[in-house]
Amino acid sequence: QEVVSEESEEESNGVNLMEFSDEILLHILSYVPCTDLVLNVRRTCRKLATLCLDKSLTHTVLLQKDYKVNKDKVKQLMRDIGKEIYQLNMAGCYWLPSSTIDHITRCKNLVKLNLSGCHVTSLRLSKMLSTLQHLRSLAIDVNPGFDASQLSSECKATLSRVSELKQTLYTPSYGVVPCCTSLEKLLLYFEILDRSREGFMLSGQLMVGESNVPHYQNLRIFYARLAPGYVNQEVVRLYLAVLSDRTPENLHAFLISAPGSFAETGATKNLLDSMARNVRLDALQLPKAWINGSGLLQHLKFNNPFYFSFSRCTLSGGHLIQRVINGGKDLKSLTSLNLSGCVHCLAPESLFRKAEDDIDSSILESLVVSCCNLRHLNLSAAHHHSSESIGNHLCQLLSRLKHLLSLALPVCSITDVGASVEKPPTTPNLVPQTFGRKVRIGIQTYPRNLGDQTNQKIESSVFWALMGSLRFLETLEIIGSSFSSAMPRNEPAIRNSLPPCVRAQSVGDSEVAAISQLTYLQSLTLAQLPNILTGSGLVSIGLQCQHLRTLSLANLGMMGKVVYMSALMDMLKHCKCLRDLRLEQPYFCAGAQFFQALSHCSSLQRLCIVSRSGTLQSDAVMSFMASCLEVIMCHMFMGESLTVCKNLQQSIVRSFQAERPALNVVIFPLLHEDLTEVIRDVPMRHLDEITLFKSRVAEEPPNLWW
Repeated sequence: QEVVSEESEEESNGVNLMEFSDEILLHILSYVPCTDLVLNVRRTCRKLATLCLDKSLTHTVLLQKDYKVNKDKVKQLMRDIGKEIYQLNMAGCYWLPSSTIDHITRCKNLVKLNLSGCHVTSLRLSKMLSTLQHLRSLAIDVNPGFDASQLSSECKATLSRVSELKQTLYTPSYGVVPCCTSLEKLLLYFEILDRSREGFMLSGQLMVGESNVPHYQNLRIFYARLAPGYVNQEVVRLYLAVLSDRTPENLHAFLISAPGSFAETGATKNLLDSMARNVRLDALQLPKAWINGSGLLQHLKFNNPFYFSFSRCTLSGGHLIQRVINGGKDLKSLTSLNLSGCVHCLAPESLFRKAEDDIDSSILESLVVSCCNLRHLNLSAAHHHSSESIGNHLCQLLSRLKHLLSLALPVCSITDVGASVEKPPTTPNLVPQTFGRKVRIGIQTYPRNLGDQTNQKIESSVFWALMGSLRFLETLEIIGSSFSSAMPRNEPAIRNSLPPCVRAQSVGDSEVAAISQLTYLQSLTLAQLPNILTGSGLVSIGLQCQHLRTLSLANLGMMGKVVYMSALMDMLKHCKCLRDLRLEQPYFCAGAQFFQALSHCSSLQRLCIVSRSGTLQSDAVMSFMASCLEVIMCHMFMGESLTVCKNLQQSIVRSFQAERPALNVVIFPLLHEDLTEVIRDVPMRHLDEITLFKSRVAEEPPNLWW
């Protein structure tokens, strides 16, 4: 009776949700997936039935990470609100059958459509686009078998009005580019493999009937990202050939991201010369071979630049200051800067300098003062060693950038100069990398009083001060300058890794604990921190960083055993918002206790474990999948046998595929010779976002696509 009376009292004193104003309710409903709003919530009462169909909620429909959506839900959604949809994002919906695309024809008023990662044939694309006369923005994949001759005249008429096109190529082709005569923004992603599944070498020549010329006269933004491989380079040159003949007058962003060596040719040199004469850029990224040793940057003109990427270039700090930021003049418009792998960018010159030499703090200070509004900064994959000058440490200078939202740094750059050593310390964790027994995960091996340990060192360190000054940072990457993942793309797994930088030897648990000051942190990457002894700082992050959604840990502590397992399990118990977890560590034991701790991450959707000589317990994996209902991706590349891996993969698919349509499971021996063949079947969304390790800060301009 007391319980009933208390509940009735709460009802009389409480606020009924339906008593809120329409504006507040609409704001609350904006956080609910559109499929739930239309198919479920609006059926609860008359008021919600009206609000759920408000234009503010139906104007833009985002299905790109709605992993529970299926063909029937899409069909019903299009029937109910198809005419009200102006923007539809289905990027990465790889699990939906190609026939799902047919229902988009009901969206007669569609202006923006993203179908990247969806299965679309030439005929289905033609039928769909023929009905979308208002379409202005389109994103599609071009797969083997695509035939532009199958596009109808009505489809080509729609494409002629498209001003924004994002095209991912899995086969040598122009795709629909020649049909888009009004292009202002062109984004090209080249994912063509050098060999077919049968092992035949592919050619970069376009297929028969692909001789039409792209129309670039109105182009304002050109972006091309190449996966490794010579075929991708051959095909992108065909796209660039037209640009070299006549550079668009309104071009203000020119970006080419190419790994490895991408040699400059006569045609590309003519293109760059034409750009230097005729355009003023706001965003620039070029292959390193096009910049290294050339005076190009001296001749290019910039208007109000917002993005620069000189990743892996040998650009010196002197050239950076003089040619890019005009001798330290005001460059407040720049919001994103990628200097990843630019080993000499903080030194006055690079001719006689070693990569491990100290940086010139005056160059970094000029950069910080001139680009005071930077929101995204990447300094990873280089040795940025601060000198002993007081007040000139890299962390102290970066603390002035109060607007930073994402930051990537090498491990050796965050250590206090006084704490750095010339030779590895004689702590137990630095035994040879090939030795070491597996740690017993059932025993707590880190100090229980985290507050005492935290106060020992880091509150007076420069990195602690930096983390304290960047309170609104959302993405942080601390990556060893010599770190390389065991899973490079299109190549066999790497068996040996390079040793960490000497300056990085003192970076460990206390520096990790300093990260816990970042209250709004959403994404964290830690790789090759050699002095991790217990992982106690991870627990602090789990407790304090309650918005953490993405966590990637690689090669922490000694390589012979996982010294931070107990702390990691304690950390995971507090990560209620964690959606993506990637772990890369030799000898990792994915057993019952680990998966029991991971089960506390109720929002987890994607899990990737990469471990040379690592082990797993099949029963524990199955129990984890059964308890974590949101998990739709499980990738494990371990040291188990092929039979064990295949049996577990089949069991997961058989047990959970029906209720999780987007389920993608890959369990495979890391060092197996067929690993690259298995990787090529992974959906690009997962491969690019989590399975493959890379630095993602300032990887491309912000808001490049919606």
